[in-house]
Amino acid sequence: MSVDVTLWVVFLAALITALATGLGALPFLFVKSFSTRWLSLFNALAAGLMLAASHSLVSEGGRDGPWLTLVGMAIGLVLVLVSDWSIQRRGSPDVSELSGANARKALLILGIMTMHSFAEGVGVGVSYGGGESLGMFISAAIAIHNIPEGLAISLILIPRGMSVLKAAGWSIFTSLPQPLMAIPAFLFVTWFAPFLPIGLGIAAGAMMWMVFSEILPDALENASSSSVATTVVLAFLPCMRFSMLFIKDFH
Repeated sequence: MSVDVTLWVVFLAALITALATGLGALPFLFVKSFSTRWLSLFNALAAGLMLAASHSLVSEGGRDGPWLTLVGMAIGLVLVLVSDWSIQRRGSPDVSELSGANARKALLILGIMTMHSFAEGVGVGVSYGGGESLGMFISAAIAIHNIPEGLAISLILIPRGMSVLKAAGWSIFTSLPQPLMAIPAFLFVTWFAPFLPIGLGIAAGAMMWMVFSEILPDALENASSSSVATTVVLAFLPCMRFSMLFIKDFH
């Protein structure tokens, strides 16, 4: 296959992984109203999905560069703290139908998931550097993994007033770095590969902060600690099971 065709394959594969994120909003086509208790449980569900994603990022980065992954987590923590401070200091702009505290949460999760997508885009490009079959496998795994990530985003946005269509659009927007980063990562795989653990760590550190600082406190407002903890674990389990299968097949 020629280089040009290969570049198109890499770009289209990464674009499909980005579009898959929008599928996470689809369940809300069948849910029209939310009680305060369900809003709390939706937050718990989002927390479980994001914790599972964070665990997978740390595990994947730790195999190739444990110290780089830890450094990345520290950088991710600093970035999200600075972002949160900046938003609170300047005031949060409206995000679609959301304003005030809801808009602040939306900006944080959209920023964190966009940051996460840069690492995934590099992962797609680097994997294609190891051959088309490996690249297709990794891209398919990331695409499937992106659906619950889109669900996590939608669980934050839709119950707070955003439409399903706009939530799907914002979910896809957070994943657009994937096709943008896949091409340079494929072309310069030997340069990008060593930095992948840092990128994975950055995303994990920021995501973990979001879970414990913002999402779980919201979850505990109108639901018992027992039901919140149960929901978090039940959301965590299937995502971790998929990650374990992915790691087993990959290695």
